[in-house]
Amino acid sequence: MSNRHAGFFDRHYFLLRRLHSLSGIFPIGAFLLVHLTTNASIVWGDWLNPAHHGHAGVETFQHEVDFINNLPALVLLEWGLLFFPIIFHSVLGMYFAFSGRTNVARYPYQKNWRYTLQRISGYLGVVFIIMHITSLRFDVTYWNLMPAFDGDAASSSTAAHFQDGVWGWFASIFYLVCVLALVFHFANGLWTAAITWGLTLSVQAQRRWGAVCAAVGMGLGAATVMAVIGFSTLDIEQARDVEQAIKGASADRQLVDGDSDQR
Repeated sequence: MSNRHAGFFDRHYFLLRRLHSLSGIFPIGAFLLVHLTTNASIVWGDWLNPAHHGHAGVETFQHEVDFINNLPALVLLEWGLLFFPIIFHSVLGMYFAFSGRTNVARYPYQKNWRYTLQRISGYLGVVFIIMHITSLRFDVTYWNLMPAFDGDAASSSTAAHFQDGVWGWFASIFYLVCVLALVFHFANGLWTAAITWGLTLSVQAQRRWGAVCAAVGMGLGAATVMAVIGFSTLDIEQARDVEQAIKGASADRQLVDGDSDQR
């Protein structure tokens, strides 16, 4: 078949492959790194300030959430740097997955298993991201599988979701599995992206880069587990008291600023 009669994806296959891998690293991968680090602040916030154990983690997480929610032109940033890249990456990923073939049953080598897990984690990741975004933006809880997140009570509302009896434990396991799947998808995608861009051509280079990608994956996985454990064991009433104090302090600052402007 001539190039003139080939489909769009066939004619631009190598370019789309590179754009697909690039979008998975930035901005999606960069956002994943920031997001998981922020969630884990419920634990490492206490580590940085042990004198306020039980308070500092809540304060740190709330501060990070408030910072994100108060970014200028937040909707434009979300669509330009997150939603559109996710849609682009997901659509292309689905096309590549459905047009590709796996031979794990006949050749169960490590690379083939990683390729299959990359596809499975991608499918699961797309479903979870849709659920996560719609729960945050439209309060769709999917039968309480996703939290009813309150931006003014970020820690306590998340902890209440994970500690809601047996269903809360199920929801925390669901969150853990889905996010760890995304972590694997990102870390393994980092490894394959280097091959796609011709950066790791030799076996030795691929092994060295693989060790780096594995370290990134383990670090993000540790942050994920840390966040789930942190919210699952958080003292909810204590967290609410800290959040109310933060909210009161913020209101006082706004009042002072308003008085200063009037003068």
